[in-house]
Amino acid sequence: MKIGELSRATGTNIETIRYYERIGLLPAPARTEANYRSYGDAHRARLRFVRHSRELGFTIDEIRSLLDLSDHPERDCADADRIASAHLEQVEAKIAQLSALRDELTRIVGRCRGGLAGDCRVIEALGDHGQCDGAH
Repeated sequence: MKIGELSRATGTNIETIRYYERIGLLPAPARTEANYRSYGDAHRARLRFVRHSRELGFTIDEIRSLLDLSDHPERDCADADRIASAHLEQVEAKIAQLSALRDELTRIVGRCRGGLAGDCRVIEALGDHGQCDGAH
């Protein structure tokens, strides 16, 4: 299949496919006599793996390591577990940060009582950030 077909089959932008080829996540395809890229099922499967991994937030380096493990099915999967576990810890830390952010924004928005910008509690709370003690 040509690059446009691979793009449609996987929902991946053509430039992204070329980028993944350049950085080695996707092997270079064979070329037709007309010098078009010619992708196969293995390319589609690998690209889907990369896309799914990216959707889950794995970094390029993590994906590279996971692909290396995938390319060597006889190897122990402890490294894959280590990579996924470390990523899960990062996700949980980000969730905690976002939860704290939500709580702070809820507090700030809850102080709003409308009126003029000069009397705005949202603007006041943002300006008092260094002095916030929760008692505002």
